[in-house]
Amino acid sequence: MSVSRLRHIPGIGVDEVGDAADAAADPELLRLENLDTDVRPPRIALDVTRAAVDDDAANSYLPFQGHLSLREAAAAHVGRLAGRAYDPATECVSVAGGLNGVLNVLLATVEPGAEVVVCDPVYAGLVNRIRLAGGVPRHVRCAPGPGGWRVDPGELAAAVGPRTAAVLVMSPAMPAGEVLDRTHWDALAPAVETHGCWVLYDAAMERIRFDGRAPDHPAAHPGLAARTITVGSASKELRLIGWRVGWVTGPAPIMADIALVGMANVVCQVGIAQRAVAAALADPDGDADVAAATGVWRARCETVLDRLADYPCVRPHGGWSLLVDTAALGLAPATASERLFRRGRVAATPMTGWGPSGDRYLRLVFANEPTERLDDLRDRFAAAFG
Repeated sequence: MSVSRLRHIPGIGVDEVGDAADAAADPELLRLENLDTDVRPPRIALDVTRAAVDDDAANSYLPFQGHLSLREAAAAHVGRLAGRAYDPATECVSVAGGLNGVLNVLLATVEPGAEVVVCDPVYAGLVNRIRLAGGVPRHVRCAPGPGGWRVDPGELAAAVGPRTAAVLVMSPAMPAGEVLDRTHWDALAPAVETHGCWVLYDAAMERIRFDGRAPDHPAAHPGLAARTITVGSASKELRLIGWRVGWVTGPAPIMADIALVGMANVVCQVGIAQRAVAAALADPDGDADVAAATGVWRARCETVLDRLADYPCVRPHGGWSLLVDTAALGLAPATASERLFRRGRVAATPMTGWGPSGDRYLRLVFANEPTERLDDLRDRFAAAFG
């Protein structure tokens, strides 16, 4: 690497598998490698976007912190789920997608060499941003079991110490789909108070839960409300991936720093997309829309688990993907990915370099293929692995 900040930042593999799948141009190839979905976005967002194309005011950098309509909608949305009010003028900024928001928050809260607690398995893009910001990831094991994944609340809290700048949590998490709840916030609150660190809550998939329950937002916990920074995104729940719009909410003093980082980083978001996202967030039928989409994804997940019942898959509790333990098959993830691609015509991403457990898992994204195309998945795996 030409600069030291890239020394511990590997590629994520998704681009390589995706490029190979694109080059194959094979309509029979199952595209399970990337976090895309074919479930259509909310109609109101599409209609508002079309109107914005002809609106000169939407073709602008301004305002740099996001249109007021978007910040109002995002602040109200987060506040509704967290059970508290956020001032859209001082406690909310717009960002160019969730991961841009995560990086901005890390740059505003993490001193070089400080630790950021994160669960493992973890998405490589989150770990890489911790490192890019100069932080040191401290991984807490998420244990697989017959019923799915579980993070021990005590272990999560015990990872917080004097070197901790932030605890980066996501629920449901990428890529494993584990869910955190009030027991985790109860355990974290004393440790966060003792060490004065931040809780960085990645809310990109918080309503994509397969148990039908509402999100357990850490800012709803009285011991964490003043220390929680929420990063949201239109990409997953609203299926507005190409719109590249997200938001960050949190206490006003730290939000001033996050806004300053944003001015030095991406500066502004897609102008023609912001009012569309605001309309989708404010839609009274928004929760029902997300629930309907979640029902589609849950059905696809169940199809994958049923067809691969003879293979070491771990059940997710939400999200868009699930993991296959290739180590239990006696294979490295990269080898398993290559065999699936060549013999089974399935594109799937190896999690090599994604964290301590990445060397044993292959990620399958079930959000982008209809159930009927997943029906022969067992035959495809048998062709690859026997």
